[in-house]
Amino acid sequence: MDPQHSSINPECLVFGSLNLDLVATTPRLPQPGETITGDRFSMVPGGKGANQAVAAARLGVSTAIVGRVGGDNFAEILVESLQSAEVQTDRLLKDPAIGSGVAMITVEQSGENTIAVIPGANGRVDETDVDRLAEVLPTAKVLLLQLEIPLAAVEAAARRAKQAGVTVILDPAPARSDLPDSLYPLLEWITPNETEASQLTGIRVHDLETARQAAMELCRRGVGRAIVKLGAKGVVCCREDEAIAIPAFPVEAVDTVAAGDAFNGAIAAAIVRSFSLKDTLIYGAAAGALSATKAGAQPSLPDRPTLEAFLRKR
Repeated sequence: MDPQHSSINPECLVFGSLNLDLVATTPRLPQPGETITGDRFSMVPGGKGANQAVAAARLGVSTAIVGRVGGDNFAEILVESLQSAEVQTDRLLKDPAIGSGVAMITVEQSGENTIAVIPGANGRVDETDVDRLAEVLPTAKVLLLQLEIPLAAVEAAARRAKQAGVTVILDPAPARSDLPDSLYPLLEWITPNETEASQLTGIRVHDLETARQAAMELCRRGVGRAIVKLGAKGVVCCREDEAIAIPAFPVEAVDTVAAGDAFNGAIAAAIVRSFSLKDTLIYGAAAGALSATKAGAQPSLPDRPTLEAFLRKR
């Protein structure tokens, strides 16, 4: 979309969603048919794809995003936020026939919220977008995917990346139970949280042992490495018959909204830098923990100096 942010051999590619979060803070959630007066309103760039791209770029990895924005003013806000993080945006398509993705969020003082997501341009991502992605796959090392765009496009992107020898990471969020069996063997990494792992495997994940069982099941389906994120309980990673558990970094959590996106961006950065499996997991866990200490999605994502200083202290 912008020649000044053209893709010059990006090491990390993100294929996925961009949303503008419209956030209203209210004393309590309104009842059906009720109008109440709110306290604050903010517009926050988000979408799991955009968040992951910012997370990887802030950690010093050359990153490009492929996806769609709409033919509205929101598109400019979304693209400018990415560019300010040095994410390459020239492979975003502006779709004039529809609006950009939007999440309408009402948050009451206790933290309870209601969210209505309008996919907008994200819902129209298709094979033509996969073709744009394929043009830059030969120079990339890793591809990040999520589930806020049509599943057919996600699988097509994973297949093209696998054929190109690019490491594929899927964050299976939002949670769903109907991933096709044909998708799993295309994935080198899958990174569900407890809820997502439970839905994918039918195993109720609530501790390290059930997380290990779910991760092993995902590996049996063909995934190279399965990571289950357990929040304050840490992460469990399985590959073949090996399981590794990494404890969480204790922090004062303020907002966990982008912790998963920070984790995935850091995993991608670690893979680009050829970290060991254990160091990759530690890097991801530290990024997720740091993200939870700040409010907001993209504003909370740590940069490389901050993350490395955090790790040195521990």
